[in-house]
Amino acid sequence: MKTDANVVHLSKVSPKLSPTSPVGRLPVALTNVRDKAAQQLKASLQALFDNADDTLFEMADRATSNAEQNAFFEAMRDLRLKRKNIERGFLQKVFEAFATLNQYEIGKPAPLDAVSFDSLSLVQNDALEESVALESMVAKVMSRDATALSHLTTRINAMVSRKLDDKSNPLGPTCLCAFFLDACSDLGVEIRVKLIILKLYEKYVLSGLDQLYGEANQALIDAGVLPELQSAPVRRNPSRPSAAAGSARQDAEAGFAAEFADEGVQEVFGALQALLSEARGTLAPRRNRPADALPISTNDLMRLLSHMQQRAPAQVSDDFDLREQLEGLLTRASAKAGKARVVGEVDEDVINLVSMLFEFILDDRTLPDSLKALIGRLQIPMLKVAVIDKTFFSRGSHPARRLLNEIASAALGWGEQDDTQRDSLYQKIEQVVQRLLNDFVDDPLIFSELLAEFTAFTGDERRRSELLEQRTRDAEEGSAKAAMARREVEQALNERLLGKTLPEVVVRLLQEAWSKVLMLTCLKHGVTSPEWHAALATMDDLVWSVEPHEEPEARMRLLEMVPGLLKALREGMASAAFDPFSMGEFFNQLEALHVQAFQRFKRNMAAEQPAIDVIAVAGSEDESASLSAQSAVELELPLLVLPEAEAVEAPAMVEVVEEIILLAPGELRPAEPEICLPDDDEALLKVDNLHVGSWVEFQEDDEHKLRCKLAAVIKPTGKFIFVNRTGMKVLEKTRMGLAVEFRRNAIRLLDDALLFDRALESVIGNLRKLKGA
Repeated sequence: MKTDANVVHLSKVSPKLSPTSPVGRLPVALTNVRDKAAQQLKASLQALFDNADDTLFEMADRATSNAEQNAFFEAMRDLRLKRKNIERGFLQKVFEAFATLNQYEIGKPAPLDAVSFDSLSLVQNDALEESVALESMVAKVMSRDATALSHLTTRINAMVSRKLDDKSNPLGPTCLCAFFLDACSDLGVEIRVKLIILKLYEKYVLSGLDQLYGEANQALIDAGVLPELQSAPVRRNPSRPSAAAGSARQDAEAGFAAEFADEGVQEVFGALQALLSEARGTLAPRRNRPADALPISTNDLMRLLSHMQQRAPAQVSDDFDLREQLEGLLTRASAKAGKARVVGEVDEDVINLVSMLFEFILDDRTLPDSLKALIGRLQIPMLKVAVIDKTFFSRGSHPARRLLNEIASAALGWGEQDDTQRDSLYQKIEQVVQRLLNDFVDDPLIFSELLAEFTAFTGDERRRSELLEQRTRDAEEGSAKAAMARREVEQALNERLLGKTLPEVVVRLLQEAWSKVLMLTCLKHGVTSPEWHAALATMDDLVWSVEPHEEPEARMRLLEMVPGLLKALREGMASAAFDPFSMGEFFNQLEALHVQAFQRFKRNMAAEQPAIDVIAVAGSEDESASLSAQSAVELELPLLVLPEAEAVEAPAMVEVVEEIILLAPGELRPAEPEICLPDDDEALLKVDNLHVGSWVEFQEDDEHKLRCKLAAVIKPTGKFIFVNRTGMKVLEKTRMGLAVEFRRNAIRLLDDALLFDRALESVIGNLRKLKGA
């Protein structure tokens, strides 16, 4: 006789729901599944964040630009600050999804049918990349754990009122990805960083779902929920993040970092030791050591270094020798203990390497001397890091190494004339150094913290300087356009005036006033515009109006021209905001010039027709038709009927024999012509090899040097614009001017390569020379 021992009645499993209550109480078995799953997910997230720093460091090490490196370091800082909120938000989403499983939803689709990207501020391409990455992650889980997930979904459906599918299952990969994206919505990172974080999520969270599904199915089977569904046995993975944080870190270092980092990166400490073995004893004089001398342990060495660190001098002098100081401490310790003690061979190699690195750093001409004293105080903390972790020499992303490089990079534009007491960069570096000297004992994590703080500080400074740099470039481009317009106006003036003899007032009006009108017209409309040609025509008319003319038709042309000419001059000068008082003076003198021109015509006509003895008599009854046009002049030229005895005084005349040169605002005299060098001159080739962003040092005189960065090359004027580290313009040079500076060795290029890398390269080169000697 069959029994129903293996049959679970759904009425016994499903809770009784009140029709008036939207949310029912979860069964105990499902609550246990939820809690155990939350514990595993929390441990997996913790493993993710524990290893995120190392992964982002590896990516920063592979970056091809400072901007890209800074993006990774800022992402590290942001992730570290928001880690707790992300964990809390993710788990809250999981609990909320379980809480709604017994909620009646008549006629409503499941709220989590697909991943939503609406909460992410991504451009279309970024959203597409993220969508593809998520689909790939979900597909991997489904291809691996589809059966286990399907059984879990079926068992949950047997216990709750809402019907689920694999996509809407709170523990399914689709929902878990959506929960994580929602929790990370406040991260201000670029898409490439977000994709790396998603890859970490796949490695540390989604890769463990097979174990989660196996344990959840088994727990529900034990509770009697659909035991007839045969699920795969639970796969136990001792290296899963839930086992221990230490194993998770090892797993990360062996797996994910290797996937993204250069697989060809090799440990260089062994190679350095091989080079040191050839030069051991020649790098520093060794004292006679007793044959029974015992090497001290690394822990004892760290204690001695900490003792030296606490008593490090405030200013590191050139004669400071770390090895000699340590030897003295060992001698005193040996005498006190009654046993000869020495540093072990491996630790001695580390000491020699770090000493050689700092010898290079303190001799480096790229670093300002004032900051060398600060950076030199980092020698003992860096030595302690190298003793603890030999990857200090091989891993470019090592936080201590990165911190040293970032400090050196920020110091590149620091000038000796800067006020150390008020300069924020100097104070920040001093804080970093002092913090290491005071707080660093044997936990290298402090370097990661200080690196994140320092990169955040330099990032803020860089953004401010870039903004000021952009304003400087905009201003220089505007000045270049003004200079080009000035050249156009100069050419137009010289074409019309050079070699002519004209009234002095007209030459001054054109050079001082109308040149401004032409400048404004050129800048606003260009030299091909109707406005530009109209301004030139007005200038041509003015010059013609004051030149002597004998032909009879010139009188009629002048009569017709003067009103419009004066009007155009007034409007143009007003538009250029010319001084009204000076403008009035100019027009009074122009009026006299035009009156004199009409008097000349009157005298000529009187000789031919004696009946005409005045220029014009307004309103006279016998006014002839030939003078009708002349009455129009009265609108602009006051009526002057002068006796022959009171003729207008002859104007002062000038001959324009020199080219007119218009000075820029604030320019007192035209620039002197520069030395012209042949195109193949070596100095010119050096100038042409400069690129925007290059740091240089100018030797201004015997005592003063100026450090600045090439911010822009203004092609229309050929000017090279240099700014200081704050983005403020400090110098401008022409191509020839820079070449002259190169020729007299007054300018030096600063090496902006990473300081530690340059130092290590120099040490390896020196060791090879010693080996070959």
